[in-house]
Amino acid sequence: MSRSKAPARKQQKKGIDFKKIKRKLGRKLPPPNNATNTEIKSKAIILHEQSVAAERDGFATSKKGLTLLELKNRTGHPNAKVRKDALHGIKDLLKHHPAELLSNKYATTHKLRELITDDDKLVRDDFYTLLTGIFLACKEDINKGLMVSSLMPYIFTAMTKSSIEVRLMAFKFFRLVLEFYSPTFSLYAEKILENYKDVIHNNHFYIQDKKKLKVVLLGLADCLSLLPCDQSDNESKKKGLLQYETLLACEQDAAKECVRFAHVSGILKEIVAVLINCFQDFLPLIHASQRINKESFDCIRHILRSIGYAIKFSIRRHTQRHTKWLPSPEENTLMILDRDIASMLSKKLLGSFPLNHENNFSVENNGVLTEIFLEVSEWSHLPCDLSNRFLEFIENALLGKITRSNSLDKTLLALLPFVPKLLLRVDRDRRDNLMQAFTITFNNCKPESSLKLACISVVKDLIIPNGDILYPNDPTVNNYQRAWVNKLPSLLNQLGDKHHVSTKVVLQLLLDLARVGCLNASPTFEEEIRSFFIPFHGEGEVPGGPFVSLPREVQEVALCFLYYFIIDNFSSPMLKAIVSCCLYEQLEPAVLYRIVEILQTAYRGGYIQITDHFSFFITLISRFKVVPEKLNSAIECDERKANCGTFKTLTNLVCSYLSEMGDSSLVLQILEKVFVEQIILKPALDNGCAILRMICALDSKPTRLSEISVTTLSEFLPGYLIDIVNCIPEDKERSYLYMQTCLYYLLPCYFLFDRSSKLTEQVLKRMRSMVSENVKALESVQDRESGRDSLNLIQCIVSVILLMHNDVKVRKIISSSKSEIDLILQNVYTLQSSRSTSLTVEGKHMMKIAAERLSIASNSLLA
Repeated sequence: MSRSKAPARKQQKKGIDFKKIKRKLGRKLPPPNNATNTEIKSKAIILHEQSVAAERDGFATSKKGLTLLELKNRTGHPNAKVRKDALHGIKDLLKHHPAELLSNKYATTHKLRELITDDDKLVRDDFYTLLTGIFLACKEDINKGLMVSSLMPYIFTAMTKSSIEVRLMAFKFFRLVLEFYSPTFSLYAEKILENYKDVIHNNHFYIQDKKKLKVVLLGLADCLSLLPCDQSDNESKKKGLLQYETLLACEQDAAKECVRFAHVSGILKEIVAVLINCFQDFLPLIHASQRINKESFDCIRHILRSIGYAIKFSIRRHTQRHTKWLPSPEENTLMILDRDIASMLSKKLLGSFPLNHENNFSVENNGVLTEIFLEVSEWSHLPCDLSNRFLEFIENALLGKITRSNSLDKTLLALLPFVPKLLLRVDRDRRDNLMQAFTITFNNCKPESSLKLACISVVKDLIIPNGDILYPNDPTVNNYQRAWVNKLPSLLNQLGDKHHVSTKVVLQLLLDLARVGCLNASPTFEEEIRSFFIPFHGEGEVPGGPFVSLPREVQEVALCFLYYFIIDNFSSPMLKAIVSCCLYEQLEPAVLYRIVEILQTAYRGGYIQITDHFSFFITLISRFKVVPEKLNSAIECDERKANCGTFKTLTNLVCSYLSEMGDSSLVLQILEKVFVEQIILKPALDNGCAILRMICALDSKPTRLSEISVTTLSEFLPGYLIDIVNCIPEDKERSYLYMQTCLYYLLPCYFLFDRSSKLTEQVLKRMRSMVSENVKALESVQDRESGRDSLNLIQCIVSVILLMHNDVKVRKIISSSKSEIDLILQNVYTLQSSRSTSLTVEGKHMMKIAAERLSIASNSLLA
């Protein structure tokens, strides 16, 4: 029997202290079993009065709903994209809510200024655009300096950054500030120029892109253009500095402008040297046959402009040191440096530039370089061959051998002021060539152009630079001078009344020339001057000279010239032209009185014959038109008042001047025949009144008039008196105004009646005869139209007698002729009782009223 197997031994279980759990990579570990849950859950509590929307009520927001404060805070974010988006939001606010940004412009600028040194190019560009918009919006702000003062420290910091991009952008920011507030340069001149010198000096190392160099050179040229270079610039800058310079609470005195720039002379010499060396890098491009690219050309232009401005300033400083005070040892050193700079300019700049004029692209650079030559040649001796090259270029430019372009015009504008000085320094042959070339330029440029104005200034400097004649005994020069002067009157007529500035400049030159006797007017010259003053030509009144349409201040210059012209060139045609100007209806009254005053002054000086002067007065008074001549209502009388007032003032002025011309009896004796001739022509009411007033101004009691003159007046005055009551309608509501108006016209008649009883008697007899003739006509004529005219005439005569009766003094004068008045009354009674069919019921009623009023007046004369 087999043995059974022994039972298997059970394995003993072992205890496990820590269970190893396998975790997958990246899975989050579960919290421990004994972890305490600290999470608190609650429902949100919304309080409407504490919402973000409530905080923005009343504040402008951007498209994304952000306020200005929130946007400014985001400009300091570390992320460049956030900063850029914030700037875009501020620009959006500026566009849609300009008032919001303007009210916070100082705080906004103060917060954003640190972006000038931002490392991100797009952020700097966006801030530049935003700052440009803020400056444009604050253009009229008088406290500009406060905004600029907060920006300048950051601009200076950016100028010293190691990043060339940040440095160049800093110069661009400074140029923007300069455009907005130009006095900035005068306050930081030395520091600014030092930074410009440093960046240009190191361009060989890290500026390969000419676009970047152009930014720096353009800013430098703009800065140097603000240096006081001549007296005219100085005056304009004084005004600007006095008006705006409040930066850093420092009120600068504009009279010390040169002192403000006194410390920049040294740095300017260094800059000129650096610019000349920089210019040397472009010489291969200049001498190459291919065309220079735009960036290189602009760099050359800005280099030359900067050198030109620096030299002009240095010359001014050099001149002031010699004319105002003795130079100190330090200034003597600067003067020696000036000679060194002149040597560099001569050898490295002026001598190396090819003065060709074949392509317009180089005309401007040639012009700037020639201007530098002209500046330097005044205070430094340059080689003859070099001088001849530049003089040849100037002649070619003036002769028009260079193709006409805007660049050439700018070049000529810069070169023309040097022409007078050149003519004093060159030899005779060269001087004649320059004068001929200048004459061609003067004749060919457009009348209204700036070039023509520059030529006029040169003409003055070539004839009377300091009020004295420059070349009194040189026939060749005198011929050129006469040619220039004879062109001026025709230039006035070409300019017309559309170019006031140019016209005033030409007139001022003519005035200056006339004062020193340099006109030597030719017949053509005088004819053109007459055309300038005559307002129209011929009977058709074709428009003539522009004088009457010019502004008042320009007319005054023309009238001052007219006085001196009359002194040397008085003639009857010229007097006729002046009279036609005075008679022009649109001429301002003040100008009319001024012309009369000028002629009176010329007469007092003995430059006008007494007969010519009398002729002027008589023609002016007799032909002056007061329109409308006949008034239909009191309203028309008010409209006519201004024009009539002008003539009244003119009449008083002429009467006053006549009384100054000598013994009144002698003047009346000379003019009596002329007065009578004008009276016979039966002038209009106002002109007749003016002539009568002139007679009264010269006559006395008893009258000095001859019997022929008295007879002529007796024939004229009845019609004149009838015109008074016929042309001035009676206005019962404004009876005082009516009486005053009538009195003005009646007064000269009253004076004449008082001085001559014979004239009074003849006038009344003439009026009585007119009444008798018209009464007979009414009795025989059946036509009611003719009868109405006769009736109106009788009514006017009665009104005249009543007007004379109302004046106490005249009432006594006409008392001696009461019989004539009674005869007139008798004729009126006869007409009233007449059974003529030409008389209507209305007419008989009018005669009844007239007879009653005239009867009362006649009875008072008896008393």
